[in-house]
Amino acid sequence: MVPIRLCLLLSVTLLAVVVAVEAHEATGGDDEYTWPQWKVPLVRNRRTVALSSPGFTAKPQGELNGTCGIECQRRLPEPSLADLEEFLSYETVYENGTRTLTSVSVQGLNEVNTWPAGNSSSSSKSRRRREVYGTDTRFSIADKQFSTKYPFSTSVKISTGCSGVLLSPKHVLTAAHCIHDGQDYVSGAQKLRVGVLKEKSRRGKGGKGKRGQGKGKRRKEEDKEEKEKEEKDGGNERKGRKGKDRKSRSRRSVEVEKPSFRWTRVKQTQVPKGWFKGGASDGVAADYDYAVLELKKAQKVKHMDLGVIPSVKKLPAGRIHFSGFDDDRPGNLVYRFCSVSEESKDLLYQYCDAKPGSSGSGVYIRLKEPGKKKWKRKIIGVFSGHQWVDVNGNGAQQDYNVAVRITPLKYAQICYWVHGDSSECRDA
Repeated sequence: MVPIRLCLLLSVTLLAVVVAVEAHEATGGDDEYTWPQWKVPLVRNRRTVALSSPGFTAKPQGELNGTCGIECQRRLPEPSLADLEEFLSYETVYENGTRTLTSVSVQGLNEVNTWPAGNSSSSSKSRRRREVYGTDTRFSIADKQFSTKYPFSTSVKISTGCSGVLLSPKHVLTAAHCIHDGQDYVSGAQKLRVGVLKEKSRRGKGGKGKRGQGKGKRRKEEDKEEKEKEEKDGGNERKGRKGKDRKSRSRRSVEVEKPSFRWTRVKQTQVPKGWFKGGASDGVAADYDYAVLELKKAQKVKHMDLGVIPSVKKLPAGRIHFSGFDDDRPGNLVYRFCSVSEESKDLLYQYCDAKPGSSGSGVYIRLKEPGKKKWKRKIIGVFSGHQWVDVNGNGAQQDYNVAVRITPLKYAQICYWVHGDSSECRDA
């Protein structure tokens, strides 16, 4: 029974940590901890053309190399409106393997609040390896009692080996490199599936189907063995034995159940053209490492909304949170939180420990709703993963954990993909 108690202790410890972190984040003034209100531009479809079917020949990428990071991008010219419209144009791949390219127009860009440059205040010399360094600060959420509750329940597993987050009952946000390597779609994207954590399992209820009967039979055998053991030990009164039976059964009833998934096919996948290699997007491809998957079936779990925040580092706590399915902890959802070390208009460098498999996780923070006392979590980025970044533009590589920020333009595009009506996406 020791492993069960240990798992429960760890689960309670995790809950205490999450509550403590959120309580600390809630100690600032109202203005400091309120979601800012933004007017976002309109992203409208201009023209859609059919393309040939993808080859689906690319191999999934564990980590990205040669990314033009924050320092590298500072030397690039500001993109023009035509450039932005090119980057935000997107491909759609359907379940049957067909593909289209949609060009877009951007309207109302001048009405958007000024988006900060996000210049760094830290030097590259002080940075350390961001994959996992020192003490591993990740929390494994092995108990379904916690992993199937909000906000952890919004995390999903992608069949190509990544993670994602539910934006709506039918839409998942993930990293583009989980689907496409910049030149072609990965082999697993042809029959893409998404795994949502199951809250309850029908197996083992001992009443329906062969599986239930088998489980019920095993429980009877366990009860019999336990009773024989008690009789062998002797020295206990009948009342004591009954109490022990009740304790044993209650322990079995709270046994920790590891997460299991309900898999759903993906109806269509949308990836921004800014992610594709070649042309003007080469220097800024890292900024567009996101994709949206539309599921065939709506999920009956709570999703998480998108949010826009001008600066994470300027928040009093300055912490981000995300959960994903790290490869080194198979079968477990892994949660972490950390501070942001550096930010630009489109990217975040942070200290969160992570391993491959967590790429595509939704990065979120928790702030107050404007004019309300209610606190709300919103997704402000996509965890791109461990990357080898071109720091100075001279080919020298340094490794970081990187997240792609949700900017007003990206918000407008993703919101349109989810709702299909850009008029619903003017306010963030």
